Amino acid sequence: MNNKIYFTPGPSELYPTVPQHMQTALQEKIGSISHRSKQFQEVYAHAVAGLRQLLQLPANYEVLFLASATEVWERAIQNNVQQESFHLTNGSFSERFFETAQELGRKAQKYAAPFGEGFDVEKISVPGTAELVALIQNETSSGASIPVEDINRFREKAAPEALIYVDAVSSLPYPAFDFDKVDAVYFSVQKCFGLPAGLGVWLLNERCIAKAEALAASGQVIGSYHSLPSLLSKAKVNQTVETPNVLAIYLLGKVLEDMNSKGVAEIRKETKAKADHIYAYLEQSTAFAPAVKHPAHRSPTTIVANTTVPASEVNKQLAAFDMAIGSGYGKHKETQIRIANFPAHSPQQVEALVAKLNELFG
Repeated sequence: MNNKIYFTPGPSELYPTVPQHMQTALQEKIGSISHRSKQFQEVYAHAVAGLRQLLQLPANYEVLFLASATEVWERAIQNNVQQESFHLTNGSFSERFFETAQELGRKAQKYAAPFGEGFDVEKISVPGTAELVALIQNETSSGASIPVEDINRFREKAAPEALIYVDAVSSLPYPAFDFDKVDAVYFSVQKCFGLPAGLGVWLLNERCIAKAEALAASGQVIGSYHSLPSLLSKAKVNQTVETPNVLAIYLLGKVLEDMNSKGVAEIRKETKAKADHIYAYLEQSTAFAPAVKHPAHRSPTTIVANTTVPASEVNKQLAAFDMAIGSGYGKHKETQIRIANFPAHSPQQVEALVAKLNELFG
């Protein structure tokens, strides 16, 4: 039996109630139901209602389920950009969204900060021709984060018709977004929602839908099964265009039920307290140091540290105590560690990890 606690940045530790919900799903044969059945419509609606409650999602937002958050990059460009997008990049995933726009033949521009650094929003000028502004609220590769108040400022910086997209893949539900200031937010379930990988969630408003419809009317190809009009036509009746990951949608609805019972305010408060504890240790450690220098730009949910001990060695020693953290991303694989601080990680687990790191490495 695997008793390891996964502090990896996704897939990560499962939410504590997932095994129980999995057992119930098996008993109810959720994996066998038709995605055109009334039972599936109820599963879909339950997950959407849970998201609306947890995130305080306005009525003008729709909820779409895709294969992954990565898929949203392609669908967003196809459906919402005729010519030009603008991207903030400071790590591997924000850079990949920029590259996706280029690969789809759009004129993509970017404002790049060094890996692991945040953005000085005052210095950023958004091109008036940008149809989509891609913001990376939480860069999973580097641990750099954009405060919500800075995200809100882009509505005035961008052209009135521009769509503001926010990558919250490894942070939601921690950031309390003002959904009137943005047009789309997307995430995946294997991080802060403590579920197995295989489901992306796209939250978007009527402005995104109208842009897709306008592009289609102009003759632009915006996709087939996964065009926004196609996805939306099924979402309106609590269905998907093809057979989806039914089990993942069911489990998401159940975990959202648990999270709403706890309350998003308590989840955010607990997440911050755990992050403060980890960063306090990193500040005084002899082996580790926060990789993101400016405290305001440090992610509370994906904590990255420079390490004098190879990341593989850190994990080798932690394995003896049934703990695992993430190695650095890409070329930083051995010189950085990444510690996930998700709702699935209890304060007691975080305290135990910090105590063990201190004991082993100082």
